[in-house]
Amino acid sequence: MKIKPILKWITRVILVALVLGFLVGFIAYWGSTNDCDRKIALVNPMKAIRYCEYGSPDEVLKLEQVEKPVPNDNQILVRVRAVSLRFYDGGMLQGGIGRLIFGLRKPKNTTPGSDFSGTVETVGSNVAEFKPGDEVFGVRAGALAEYICVTASRAVVSKPGNVTFDQAASIPTALVALQGLRDTGHVKAGQKVLINGASGGVGTFAVQIAKTFGAEVTGVCSTRNLDLVRSIGADHVIDYTKADYTKSDQRYDVIYDLVNNRSFAERRRVLKPGGICVLAGVGGSGMHKETLFNMAGALTASLRSKFAKEKFVMFGVDINKKDLGILRDLTESGKIVPALTKTYPLTETAAAYTYLETGHVPGKIAITID
Repeated sequence: MKIKPILKWITRVILVALVLGFLVGFIAYWGSTNDCDRKIALVNPMKAIRYCEYGSPDEVLKLEQVEKPVPNDNQILVRVRAVSLRFYDGGMLQGGIGRLIFGLRKPKNTTPGSDFSGTVETVGSNVAEFKPGDEVFGVRAGALAEYICVTASRAVVSKPGNVTFDQAASIPTALVALQGLRDTGHVKAGQKVLINGASGGVGTFAVQIAKTFGAEVTGVCSTRNLDLVRSIGADHVIDYTKADYTKSDQRYDVIYDLVNNRSFAERRRVLKPGGICVLAGVGGSGMHKETLFNMAGALTASLRSKFAKEKFVMFGVDINKKDLGILRDLTESGKIVPALTKTYPLTETAAAYTYLETGHVPGKIAITID
């Protein structure tokens, strides 16, 4: 068999694949657009935050008038009262690797925010669960607006009566903690659980949810957040500026890692035989010099654990109505309390995003809509 013709054939196939890949990417890039340039006469205007291009919060976030949505037969119209920010929200504005999801050239969904709370304004003809005046919270893309339409059968439930709208808007973040600890970490009563990044938006919920499972919880955070982590129920707190949890004599059944700033070997050392490290984050919001390193560390740890007794597991959150209901019940019973540390009015949304992107925000921040 002659090798030269085969090499030529393989080379041609690779060249054709590269050309086709370039054309597909080129078309996808220039086809990625939004409705910002369309001029529409507004019949029922409302206020909303919009971003038509990628960039820094001060440059791209604008408070504008848009058309008020109308619910279909299966939706409810919600008067939004508050929206909390998630760790990835800042990355949406900047684009970066998020362009693969949010739009290559321009953002497809021009209104940011997803975790909301508010009051039901009207209901569709097929909706029986809610009625006008009900207070609700949930998840819906494009939440930073005065009104949003939400499918009643999806990620929206009644608001706990013992928390404010600002606090309620932060509860959906706890889905990451609930599912990571329950479904991936399989946390049980009496186990020792370490939360790395215990003072952040997800971490503060993770500490409390691990306690509801009956675990002995150790939280890792900076000096300024020690009191916060203690106040939400952590049994032990480690100040990472003074001590390295991977060098202690303590062993843990589960490490819930929201930072991923330690090596596979270091974390494995403090896991009990057969323990689980849940890879739940990469250290705060926005892109920083350590972010890509932490992302790579999470991926390699997950792969390496295939050959070890101790498991390092990445997971994706499932936004669903049932688990939102569980979080509501835990909140109403006082077993979890949203650690809301800062609020901004809608007019200062850019400032809220700028603060979020510092990457070390304690607890949750929310934007209120009057």
